[in-house]
Amino acid sequence: MKNAAYPQRNKRRLVGRREIIVMIAAVILTTAGIKASDNIFNAGTGEGSLSNPCGEDMVLVRAPESDFCVDKYEASAGPACGFSDPASQIETRENLNSRDCAPVSRAGASPWRHISQNQAAAACAKAGKRLPTNKEWLLAAFGTPDKLSGWDRNDCQVANNWLSQPGPAGAGADCVSAAGAYDMIGNVWEWVDGSVHNGSFENRVLPKSGYVQGVDSDAMPSETAEAGHGDYYHDYFWLKESGTRGMARGGYWANNSQAGQYALYSVVQPSETGPGIGFRCIK
Repeated sequence: MKNAAYPQRNKRRLVGRREIIVMIAAVILTTAGIKASDNIFNAGTGEGSLSNPCGEDMVLVRAPESDFCVDKYEASAGPACGFSDPASQIETRENLNSRDCAPVSRAGASPWRHISQNQAAAACAKAGKRLPTNKEWLLAAFGTPDKLSGWDRNDCQVANNWLSQPGPAGAGADCVSAAGAYDMIGNVWEWVDGSVHNGSFENRVLPKSGYVQGVDSDAMPSETAEAGHGDYYHDYFWLKESGTRGMARGGYWANNSQAGQYALYSVVQPSETGPGIGFRCIK
């Protein structure tokens, strides 16, 4: 009986050892998975975490197709850039030609202006990001107070209502979207990805310049009119129907009620710049 029971005891010991090995392996794999996840969230900035995957300079936007991170503030020239507040396209070009110069998202900084749509795309790429699509920009802007009148220093700057034009990023305490992005309306227009060709976008003919009355699935104006529409906050669509035109959104410091989350400016070429157009990036 003693010898017959010995193999049975060995079998039980072997099963027990296998269970322990499986448990240890599971712990190792789980730990490795968590570390891999952290590495994904930390990619690029080293600031992300499971609780805040975008890092301190960006905010998370929930989207039907895929969530994304958007700059919390309008982009400004980073500390390694030769020109902290470029005053011409030439100064922007010199910044972009500098190896270590990249845009940053920082409260209190001056928005990077005098930058073309093409240059803004290149600037975002240097930061490991990209320009938002038209639809992504609108998703990030949702919830930003889009007032028709009575703007003060805490509101979005659309009526020269801050101390300076443009003002420093984040100067309007109440000018924040549901996702937590500041200054999506006013201060400076913001370049988005894509362009309009001879009045058409993605082979769809756009309406003429006017107050927005509706938008399509790509967040482009589908109908305009001579009078503002309350559902679209009396926001305006500017369009030049010939040639290739870049797209900028949100309005700038002097558009009044025509600025807003539905406001869209498609008048200048992708290579043109101006003092009232800036950008922000996503990833």
